[in-house]
Amino acid sequence: MSEQAKQGFAGKVALITGANKGLGLETARQLGALGITVLLGARDLAKGEAAAAELKAAGADARAVKLDVDDAGDYARVAAMIEQEFGVLDILVNNAGIMIDSRRANETSTTSAETLRKTFDTNFFAVVGLTQALLPLLKKSTAGRIVNLSSVLGSNTLHATPGSQIYDAKTFSYDASKAALNSFTIHLAHELKDTKIKVNSAHPGWVKTDMGGKGAMMEIEEGGKTSVELATLGEDGPSGGFFHLGKALPW
Repeated sequence: MSEQAKQGFAGKVALITGANKGLGLETARQLGALGITVLLGARDLAKGEAAAAELKAAGADARAVKLDVDDAGDYARVAAMIEQEFGVLDILVNNAGIMIDSRRANETSTTSAETLRKTFDTNFFAVVGLTQALLPLLKKSTAGRIVNLSSVLGSNTLHATPGSQIYDAKTFSYDASKAALNSFTIHLAHELKDTKIKVNSAHPGWVKTDMGGKGAMMEIEEGGKTSVELATLGEDGPSGGFFHLGKALPW
């Protein structure tokens, strides 16, 4: 990206959830390098502050924000802080997520209600709740962008297609939560289609993070690129889509 292009992002404000490590931190790093003020949402404020200090040392305008996505009480507080300090939110990256399914085999018939509820609480309900709380601030942006961190495992089409890359990778509660998240992306994008806000789902890839594991195919820098691309879309960019590195994925 040219220096002139980077200047277009100066003064913009982004909030990334689950940003004290992994893909969230890498997304914040890349956005910060563009001159965007990055707010690192972290359940543990001390860990968030350590991550923010790392980005500041590299020249980014970064700060930690106490944000536990599983605590709805944090949503209004964070919204009020952003309203008071910035008056607007330009980018929301809903990055925080969990996978607590067993990865041994397809265990759909024995997946507990507790596992389903806990997974949906973090991966779906928290995203919806936080996004709704921050929409008034995003609507004040001249180019609001919402990025929902999904997964190719949320593609019902690929799960139902014998021979696809995920056909035999069935982690029920995680996959279903990401499919629901994709539905939220589609519905919210439609509601906001006549505004300047764009809403998209991102599949980062199989990345070497705590969730992805050491056997993952992609380095974390590459894994952050899809979220950054969707967070910085131009006016002619897509909305209501599901993407990986610029390529559309089937729902």
